[in-house]
Amino acid sequence: MTTNVKQPPLPQIELTVTSTSIHSNDHTATDTLTIIKALFIPIITRCHAGYFRITLSLCCQTLLWKTLKDPPENAHAYRRILGLFPSTAFLLLWSLSLLILTTLSILYILRCALFSNMVKTEYLNHIGVNYLFAPWISWLLLLQTAPFLTPKTIYYLLLWCLFVVPIFVLDVKIYGQWFTKGKRILSTVANPASQLSAVGNFVGAQAAAQMGWKESAMVLFTVGMVHYMVVFVTLYQRLSGNTCLPTMLTPVMFLFIAAPSMASLAWDSICGTFDFSSKMLFYLSFFMFLSLVTRPNLFKNSMKKFNVVWWAYSYPLTVLALASAEYAQATKSSFAQLLMLLLSALSVMVSIVLMVYTALNTNTILPPDDACDPTIMPSDDACDPTIATLDPIS
Repeated sequence: MTTNVKQPPLPQIELTVTSTSIHSNDHTATDTLTIIKALFIPIITRCHAGYFRITLSLCCQTLLWKTLKDPPENAHAYRRILGLFPSTAFLLLWSLSLLILTTLSILYILRCALFSNMVKTEYLNHIGVNYLFAPWISWLLLLQTAPFLTPKTIYYLLLWCLFVVPIFVLDVKIYGQWFTKGKRILSTVANPASQLSAVGNFVGAQAAAQMGWKESAMVLFTVGMVHYMVVFVTLYQRLSGNTCLPTMLTPVMFLFIAAPSMASLAWDSICGTFDFSSKMLFYLSFFMFLSLVTRPNLFKNSMKKFNVVWWAYSYPLTVLALASAEYAQATKSSFAQLLMLLLSALSVMVSIVLMVYTALNTNTILPPDDACDPTIMPSDDACDPTIATLDPIS
């Protein structure tokens, strides 16, 4: 007598297990994707172009360190002392600048790809549009300090073109609007941040002159210089209807120092010598520096709570220190050398303090209610009544 033993449906069991495994994997992948979105989407939406103030300062500080650590042969004793700083410190600062600039650039590229409406809002904002120049200025400054590239190489040229073309396109768009559009004319939208467009041209001109492209440097310098003078006069006069800065953004007033200082350095690179024109621009920037630092009450309200806007102090001071180094080398006077030391020390100290403050406030560096975010701040912000009556350097 034989007994028929019924075998279990093994293939069906295997299919069930496989199906359950696939479902579990899909569920895990979905959860991981949800977590990634929850972590990165808020960062991308809050990372507006104003955060490139940090890279502007760090990249310019890197250029200052490179300039001071490589003194010319006939340098003054003070300058040779600064050249004793170890090259490792410069390489660490350059690497930190590259890391932060690359990170912010990737975040902003994702912002452009995923939230183009926010980028459009920045472009339409009379303050936010100027910071669209900041990423390209930062990359140009970092390019000039690259330890593995020289201005005569093809890679340097290609990178220069890559970073200058967006600046020139923004120039055409913004300057064209100033000329032709009713509500976008300069007298109604001008603010201290408008000088960043001129700064971008001066940085591009300086890099082009170092490559030997003097004609391209002259083109960028001319465009930047003409519009800088127009912006400066417009801001100085405070024409009727001119929109002032919100209280939180008053540190941006220090860009009055950055523009003539950068123009001084650009003209020095074009001519090959720190001549009378470079000196006049340096004197103007130093006068602006004295006019601002003697009015601390102007910045008191903006210093009550840490904000990324504080980085607006560092970049102009560093450019002024760079210009003072070239001025000291040209004049050879002890006073100029001492001035270079004081301004360089002040620039380094301010940058270190800002890095410490930023490191201590990383949890609030991207607040959801950022008062300086162009996508939140209305384009026709009312000015603080204590600021509205002041001229740019009072």
